[in-house]
Amino acid sequence: MNTTKIALGAVLLFLSSAILLMMGSPGSPIPMLAGGAASLAMAAGALLVGTSEGGRPV
Repeated sequence: MNTTKIALGAVLLFLSSAILLMMGSPGSPIPMLAGGAASLAMAAGALLVGTSEGGRPV
């Protein structure tokens, strides 16, 4: 198990989720481009966590 991949993936998932949730509030100062970047970061975080163990990822 690679704890570095898990930690980095968890941080990416947490921060990206926070950005997307903040964008949902009315009058949010976060631009739409940040939402696109946050969704890509969520995908990267899920990929890092999913491939953190040896063997074939499912």
